Amino acid sequence: MKRLLTILTTVVAIVFVLRSATFLIVNRPQSSDAIVVLAGDSGDQRYWRGIELLHSGYAHQMLVDARADQIIWGHTPADYADAFVKATDSDPPERIQVCAIRADSTAGEMADVAGCLQSLHPHSVLIVTSDYHTRRALSIAQHVMPQYQWSTAATWNSAEFGGHWWLHRTWAKTNLLEWQRLLWWELVDRWRSHKNDQ
Repeated sequence: MKRLLTILTTVVAIVFVLRSATFLIVNRPQSSDAIVVLAGDSGDQRYWRGIELLHSGYAHQMLVDARADQIIWGHTPADYADAFVKATDSDPPERIQVCAIRADSTAGEMADVAGCLQSLHPHSVLIVTSDYHTRRALSIAQHVMPQYQWSTAATWNSAEFGGHWWLHRTWAKTNLLEWQRLLWWELVDRWRSHKNDQ
């Protein structure tokens, strides 16, 4: 009996480890009052996913997060984001706004987003972020701003992450780092402050 229990425990552990990457992904976008495109994308996949959802009727307004506390060639990322939005989308200007953030963590970013959302008066918000980041982002958003109904939409970038994480070194690294951050958030940071997420 003890040997059978050991075998079953080992099998369950192996299955969990192999499926650990897919657990991180929560891709269930819901029609909402606003879309928030989180900063941190190495490209512009999150922005284009947000545009796709906006044009598909998932929301009528969209916020694009961008850092306002860094200067690169005389401008902040928020400045560049604002110019990019104006150059790439034909929507009325009030539909897509840049939300200037100063935090370098998801929890801090959500605190900055709270200020940007106030002027939109939403009841529900759809987060757009990288697939591996969706579960943690959703948990943090629900904790920081429980007054809103939240859902998430994932963006996919095979150069960064994939469900079969063991096939590529980068995927394995992303999976491990995100699990560390998720566990730190769930076990430590959410219970002391929502501004210390790394």
